[in-house]
Amino acid sequence: MNETPRVANRILLTIFGLVLLAAGALAIALAAIPGFAAWWQGWAGPLVRQLRDIAANTSLPGQNSSLIWIGVAVALVLLIIGMIAWVANQGKGRTTVLAADEESGEAEGLVSINGSVAEQLLRQALGERGDLLGATVTTYEVKGQPGLKVRVLPRQGVAPHKVAAEVSGLVAALDELLGQRTPVLLSIGSGARTRFTKAERVR
Repeated sequence: MNETPRVANRILLTIFGLVLLAAGALAIALAAIPGFAAWWQGWAGPLVRQLRDIAANTSLPGQNSSLIWIGVAVALVLLIIGMIAWVANQGKGRTTVLAADEESGEAEGLVSINGSVAEQLLRQALGERGDLLGATVTTYEVKGQPGLKVRVLPRQGVAPHKVAAEVSGLVAALDELLGQRTPVLLSIGSGARTRFTKAERVR
C-alpha cells in the first residue's frame, strides 16, 4: 500500500545478483579450469598494462596520483548519494491525516482528523478480541487519498473469512463515526504467528 518502488527494487536486485553470480562463476572457473586461467592471464595482462599507461599519462603535475582516481572517487560519491536517495525512497506514503475538509461559516478553516485516532480505535477494538494474536493499523496516502492498512494475525483454526467480515464491520462503524468512507487494505496472516502465506482484501 505504500509507495515503495518495487519494480525498481526488483530490477536493481536482479542486476546486483547477476553481477555477483558472474563474479562467482569467474572465480570458480579461474580456480578449477587451468586452461581458462591461462586464457584470462593472456587477456587481462595487456589490459592491465594499458591501464597503467593511461594512469601514468594522466598523472597530476608533481604528484603520483592520476586523474582516473579522482574520477573514481567522484563516481563513488555519486553512487553513495544515489544509494542514500534509494534508501530514503523506501516505504514512503505514511501520513498523519486521515480526513480533511474545508468548513465555511462562523469558524472558517480546515478541519482534519489525525490518522492516529482511527488507528487507536481499531487497535483497541481488535485488541479485545480473543481470536486474534495481534493487530496493527497504519495510515497511508496513496495517489493523494488517505487510507488504512489493517493487518491481523488470527489464532490457529480461526476462519479468515469470519475475521474479514468482523473487521469490515468495525471499519464500517468507523466510517459512520468519521462521516466518510475510508479505503482499507486488510491483510490476514495465516496460522499461529506464521507469515509464509497471507490473504489480503481491499475495500
